[in-house]
Amino acid sequence: MAKRSAEFHSIKDLMKTVIKENNLTKGMRQIYVKDAWLLVMGKGIQSHTQKVSLQGATLLVELKSAVLREELSYGIDKIRIMMNEALGEELIKKVRLL
Repeated sequence: MAKRSAEFHSIKDLMKTVIKENNLTKGMRQIYVKDAWLLVMGKGIQSHTQKVSLQGATLLVELKSAVLREELSYGIDKIRIMMNEALGEELIKKVRLL
């Protein structure tokens, strides 16, 4: 029988270890980015969003409305800053609205 460690670890730390050891970081970042988009932009913008993904350090957002895409393009730097704040790290260097 395996011997138990007397050390205590938080679930958050254990999850980070499991994600890192199983090379799940890229997939988990995609999930975090989608959740952050909803948090930052709200349900109104989310309902007009087709796809949100992270390619390298670029956030790609496919929108259903050309008018909304034009409006959001004026605040693209603010979107990048708010998304990075919601993610808790600077993952996004560039935002592309498609």
